Amino acid sequence: MIKYIIIFAVLIIIALVVIKASKPDFKYEANKLVEYLGGIKNISNMEVSMSRFKVTVKDTKKVNKEGIQKLGARGIVEIDNTFKIILQDNAKKLKKCIDSLLEE
Repeated sequence: MIKYIIIFAVLIIIALVVIKASKPDFKYEANKLVEYLGGIKNISNMEVSMSRFKVTVKDTKKVNKEGIQKLGARGIVEIDNTFKIILQDNAKKLKKCIDSLLEE
């Protein structure tokens, strides 16, 4: 009986580790997104609407669209100096992380 309890406990611990490892690290993603947007000083304004992350930048030449795509963006629309990035469910969480970076 004790063997089964130990095996069950080990399986639960392994499952928790796998779940934790599969969750995205939003601070890392936020830092990479800021880097791909040309740095924190290049960002003028940010807004989140559902799954879209809308960001206005000072210099569009500093933005790395390919890098943003590699982060998991489903699409990027550029209008003047504004980028609308489709990030699905992560948009709000990433904005909160970037806001905390702006406050530092």
